[in-house]
Amino acid sequence: MPDTSLLLFMLATVTLNVTPGPDMLYVIARSVGQGRPAGIVSAFGIAGGCIVHTLAVAFGLAGIMLAVPVAYEIVRYGGAAYLVYLGLRTLLNRREATAEAAIKPDGLRTIFLQGVLTNVLNPKVALFFLAFLPQFVDASRGSVAAQIVFLGGLFITSGTIVNVAVALAASYTGGRLRNHRRSPAVFRWITGGVFLGLGIRLAMLERR
Repeated sequence: MPDTSLLLFMLATVTLNVTPGPDMLYVIARSVGQGRPAGIVSAFGIAGGCIVHTLAVAFGLAGIMLAVPVAYEIVRYGGAAYLVYLGLRTLLNRREATAEAAIKPDGLRTIFLQGVLTNVLNPKVALFFLAFLPQFVDASRGSVAAQIVFLGGLFITSGTIVNVAVALAASYTGGRLRNHRRSPAVFRWITGGVFLGLGIRLAMLERR
């Protein structure tokens, strides 16, 4: 790959990754609601989902959703239903006997897996990777799949750095708010509201 193409790719990657989107909102919600470890783990969960999308593009699996509308709709509505479920579960969780119970309803493993699924079950992310990564591939330079994996790795690394920074900032803000008596309920509503909003948004997105 020419150096100029790699530079252009990195500029585009950084610009895209610092632009707020559903993944960043998920990280913010987890960070504010459950603290720094949850926020950082959620950022790595998003990265795990992006790895799946990168491999799907590299081996042609993502093209199935582009060619088969039914597959796209199944993934879209499945992802929307999952996010709505998480939102309702969070909103209906009234375990406020202690701050710890309200702030940490999920373990770190669960949060990581939710981050992966939130990303993987968004077909817009799959189509974005399918449209974005191949633009910077030069078939004359060797394996196309290897180049896509390499570019995907750079994109994921950049995005994870940004999301971890966001997690640190959001968790700091959340920590400052935890001294307020009603903060557990506020955190629950913020987290649940973000999940519901993302689910509704995904369900209403049009296929392009």
